[in-house]
Amino acid sequence: MAVARKIKTLLTVNILVFVGIILFSVYCRIQDRSEELVQVGRISEQRLRTRNGKVVTNLVDRQSIIQRLERLEDVVYNQLNGLAKPMGLVEGPGGLGQGGAAATLGEDSREMELGSFNLSIPDYRPKKCKPLSYPDDLPQISVVFIFVNEALSVILRSVHSVVNHTPAHLLKEIILVDDNSDSVELKFNLDQYVNKRYPGLVKIVRNTKREGLIRARIQGWNAATAPVVGFFDAHVEFNTVWAEPILTRVKEDHTRIILPAIDNIKYNTFEVQQYANAAHGYNWGLWCMYIIPPQDWLDKGDETAPIRPRA
Repeated sequence: MAVARKIKTLLTVNILVFVGIILFSVYCRIQDRSEELVQVGRISEQRLRTRNGKVVTNLVDRQSIIQRLERLEDVVYNQLNGLAKPMGLVEGPGGLGQGGAAATLGEDSREMELGSFNLSIPDYRPKKCKPLSYPDDLPQISVVFIFVNEALSVILRSVHSVVNHTPAHLLKEIILVDDNSDSVELKFNLDQYVNKRYPGLVKIVRNTKREGLIRARIQGWNAATAPVVGFFDAHVEFNTVWAEPILTRVKEDHTRIILPAIDNIKYNTFEVQQYANAAHGYNWGLWCMYIIPPQDWLDKGDETAPIRPRA
């Protein structure tokens, strides 16, 4: 029975991986085709503008293409994510709000501007973590944020949060990597704010074309000057004493790659939601998953101990 179950699981994995490859191939073809159509539309638009001096709308509905690609991506995710339960993986469930409380947002995204840039959130650290002390000679860290068309208020809230919750002698710099955003306010307004509010602390790297998450992170890495570099989404809140335990682990062994405990910020209410302690790993589609801690870690009964992932 056990052998048959393993065979069935293996066959399911192979089939879904094959489906994922096919869908990814379709994704790439649609993307290539969309670029060709956009180019044709631009040429046609230039010709018509030259002939009669009128501005014509682009012949290609780029938004429609993007929506179709997003739906395709969701299909791949939903198919591959079905492998999580038989492999012992658990998806994590799923703020504006002061103290991590939920806020009611309307359809106008500008309501997010109403919240303070300096929010306090609950201290969700395990009790045994709070009395711990850390070395004074910890290495400095460069914090890298990657964004594309993120709301300006959310980016600035992330910047304020890391500054407010990181000792000044440990935070070498903040690097904002703009992966070719279209939003006008992410150009002049962002530059003006960070240069005035945090002169010399914040660097902005702008891509002239969309590079994607990994290449954007590499560019952030190249711009960093601290011995330790941390990569984060541009829509985060940092909690108290987040940097010291990470830098302590790296100081012990510089080859370590550390992932901090991650809680959730609900996208529609900005409510901060605590996650249980978990390791992290990847499914066959290379989606990050929350993994139940191994039994030997649970047996120790020490919440301050690091959780080593299976791979």
